[in-house]
Amino acid sequence: MKRIILLFLISLTTIEASSQELNLSSPDQKITVNISLSNQLNYDVMVDDEMIISNGSIDMQLSNEIFLSYAMRIKSTKTKSVNETIVAQIPVSRKNIPNNYNELTIQFKNNFAVIFRAYNDGVAYRIATTFKDSITVINETAQFNFTNPTTAYAAVVTKRPDQDVYHTSFEELYTHKSLDSFSANDYMFTPVLTETNTIKVAITESDLDDYPGMFLRSTSSNSFSASFAPYPAEEKVAEGDYPQKIVTKRADYIAKTQGTRSFPWRALLIAREDKELPTNDLVYRLAAPSKINDVSWIHPGKGTDEWIIDINLFNVPFKTGINTDTYKYYIDFAKQFGFDRIMLDAGWSKTTDLFSINPNINMDTIAAYANAKGIKLSMWTLAMTLDRQLDSALKQFKKWNVDYIMTDFIDRDDQPTVNFYKRITEACANAHLMIMFHGAYPPKGFNRTYPNNITREGVLGSEYNAWSDKPTPTHNVTLPFTRMLAGPLDYEPGLLDNATTQQFRPIWGKVMSQTTRCQQLAMFVVYDNPLQIFSGNPSQGYMEPAFMQLLGSIPTTCDTTITLQASVAKYIVTARRHGSDWFIAGITDSAARDIQLPLQFLPACNYTATICKDGINANRNAADYNIEQIVVDQNSNLSIHLAPGGGFLIRLIKM
Repeated sequence: MKRIILLFLISLTTIEASSQELNLSSPDQKITVNISLSNQLNYDVMVDDEMIISNGSIDMQLSNEIFLSYAMRIKSTKTKSVNETIVAQIPVSRKNIPNNYNELTIQFKNNFAVIFRAYNDGVAYRIATTFKDSITVINETAQFNFTNPTTAYAAVVTKRPDQDVYHTSFEELYTHKSLDSFSANDYMFTPVLTETNTIKVAITESDLDDYPGMFLRSTSSNSFSASFAPYPAEEKVAEGDYPQKIVTKRADYIAKTQGTRSFPWRALLIAREDKELPTNDLVYRLAAPSKINDVSWIHPGKGTDEWIIDINLFNVPFKTGINTDTYKYYIDFAKQFGFDRIMLDAGWSKTTDLFSINPNINMDTIAAYANAKGIKLSMWTLAMTLDRQLDSALKQFKKWNVDYIMTDFIDRDDQPTVNFYKRITEACANAHLMIMFHGAYPPKGFNRTYPNNITREGVLGSEYNAWSDKPTPTHNVTLPFTRMLAGPLDYEPGLLDNATTQQFRPIWGKVMSQTTRCQQLAMFVVYDNPLQIFSGNPSQGYMEPAFMQLLGSIPTTCDTTITLQASVAKYIVTARRHGSDWFIAGITDSAARDIQLPLQFLPACNYTATICKDGINANRNAADYNIEQIVVDQNSNLSIHLAPGGGFLIRLIKM
């Protein structure tokens, strides 16, 4: 390996400054980036000697007709090889993350530079500038041209009738079709997963800071090109139950920023097998290191949320709703079944005033009761309101023993909005509060830089069961190969009303899933999320204590994650190790499946296995499940049947 790295460095450092072609290879030499300079900067990506990306384009236009591609003469090139281990402060999928790559920096004489990195599981590049004064970015070119007929799993924005296409909650289904079937009017937020022959490439970004997020559009039969929300020139407040700012006029540029800086990474996550994708954490590795040294106050775990079920409790001696008795009930439930906190969702205060508290609740009583039980509180907020009342609100939350807040209805990723995330997260960090963003774009590495941004939504999740039939089993099993590649996702699983696809109806107040009970359980392991939210009905949970105790025992961080079996949008089996214990879970699409699960990846010892799997009648009654206990070891081979839309969970406790 040392000899290969030495040859790599020699080959690059001997390049003359006037050379028009440069090459960069991954540490294992199986991925190659070929960079060519003529009238513009182009690159090819080779995987296992097969051309995947051809003539990809990179450019940036500043004001006053300044382009990266103008007068593009090489000033210098610099290379380095890195082989280190990142120790994740909040280990979502693994604690020790190998970070092994080769890097090439091309510095041009026109104050631009482009930095390329080649990993064994992906390629990335970013633009950097060294202008003395601030700059205005008119546009950035990032074009991805695939050489072979390619299909894609893409989340296409549904344009709102009264807003431009850049207003979105980043909650869409993933369309699967050939690239030439997408139109130029289809705006897709990333990640977008492409398939070409045997290679899969996910396009996304990392280290997004003081700059708009990247959308993709189809620009030819086999090509995607980046699009960025222009800077908001004028805004107005859209009134309603949840007011938010919308852009009524946009400028002719996308960002005003510092002249000397690095811009976001454009990342290509590469996989030869489907099971390589869900554990590809390249986006995390590319992100800026943590700006928080002491994270001892950040506590991953599980919480409850009452909004999705509309607080439709039963078998209780009080009138349910947004009131003190209801939240005390939730606190008791959390305490009994191993949850760390409960959330007070929308309605605990006036949406436009966090100090206008619902008269039916007594926050001091709730806070004292939660504290006595060892349960933390979490509070929902409207983003626009939190921004306006930030300092005073954070002080009040601390008095109530709140340890994390959710803020909602952001629905943009233009430059000022991206800066909003940073401003709010830094304020929360100073107050030792975790924060979750809803109506938000995916983390894109931000959770490494600011680990108190514990998770984000940016996903079409469980709440959609209340008013649509969109969260299908196929959608659920697509997420680990698409959205999850950009960081943790807050799906909010755990619905205990379950139906088959044929039986399903969206009913507000009686929300059901079109999956089995066991698929709802398995999501707590399959999905990356250090702060999982249980959205089911506690009254149902009390009736099935063994099931709830198993759900409550699932950790939300882990030391190691292995995707044992997978096929994009069809099925996935995930194993996570937490200490000496293992949690294995699988979910399937609308097809029933029989899984053979050899356990040879385990250490040589015995485990007590608690297995929760679809019941024999789960194909007709999706709430049917079976829990059993057996003893297993690394020589065991388990047979698991998954009903349509089904799942399973296995907890292995070392004996």
